[in-house]
Amino acid sequence: MSTPGYNLDESPLARLASRRGKGGEPFLCEAETVAGERLRADFTRAGLTPGVTQRWDGTPGKGRGGSCGGADLSDMAIDAKRRVDAAVTAVGPELSGILLDVCCFLKGLEIVERERQWPARSAKLLLKAGLGALARHYGLIGTASAGHGGMRSWGSDGYRPTMNAASRSGLDHPEEKPGH
Repeated sequence: MSTPGYNLDESPLARLASRRGKGGEPFLCEAETVAGERLRADFTRAGLTPGVTQRWDGTPGKGRGGSCGGADLSDMAIDAKRRVDAAVTAVGPELSGILLDVCCFLKGLEIVERERQWPARSAKLLLKAGLGALARHYGLIGTASAGHGGMRSWGSDGYRPTMNAASRSGLDHPEEKPGH
């Protein structure tokens, strides 16, 4: 999995990704970190970040010799906005707010907890849950839990019954007929 180019110094996720849990594993897996940064990149490309200053350069890309004209930029921004909307919808309203606050608006967890009047350390857990859902949406991780491939069951090897021609036809014994 390749990591996107982003400034680790301004990313709240980078600090969380570097933290270790009790067992020594990272708090955020690589897929969760990449998913959060991907959301942030699309959010920025869509032009959804609040402007801090006024733009004086006119239409971006115009007059610089680049092939990115105003129409191209608009299409890119619209596509990025659609990706952000799809990601927010996939994660759901319960977790999308914290993802937007931390990943896109670069708010610290303490600030989110204070603004939403949440208990201490609750934002950290909700962020992890949201990033997991986001990583599944982006296809970075599967739906099975880590370390387990595919479906799990309680049965041991060879527990499945075999089917023969008589059982497929609905007859337990060839001499019996259904309904008797």
